[in-house]
Amino acid sequence: MMYVHGDNLIQKENHKTKYTDIISRQYLAEIRKKYDKWKKVNERLKGPHIKKLKKDSEIIQKRVRLFNEYKDFVEQQHYAEKFDSRSNLHSSILEEFIFYLFNDLVSEFSDKALIGKARAFKDMFFQARSYKEMIDKPCAHIEIKDHDFCYWC
Repeated sequence: MMYVHGDNLIQKENHKTKYTDIISRQYLAEIRKKYDKWKKVNERLKGPHIKKLKKDSEIIQKRVRLFNEYKDFVEQQHYAEKFDSRSNLHSSILEEFIFYLFNDLVSEFSDKALIGKARAFKDMFFQARSYKEMIDKPCAHIEIKDHDFCYWC
């Protein structure tokens, strides 16, 4: 399982020098309580799946509603001021939501399928000095990129 946001919270809760003041501890405890509920409900929901079911739309709508409620909670001004964008607290919510949204679907493709952050293929191009050299020595260049969300087998 890939709990990017949950792992982010754990790092903050266990950090030895940052977030040790009383206000940070209080805010982290409040966020943790709300997060644990959000995670529990998302884990109980099943779907969408490969085979389209009537309840898929309802499941997706519920996941989106839960995401918006949790994100709105964490984005309250007092939390936003305490945990700035460099902390990745806010952006990691979206990453974990995408995991919940696609996990059941991806796991049906393969029991070994993995989803989450990865460095993956982006582009390939050729840079030979001439057309003739393209045949013998095409000088292929492959670019890779860090992606926040990938599926691979």
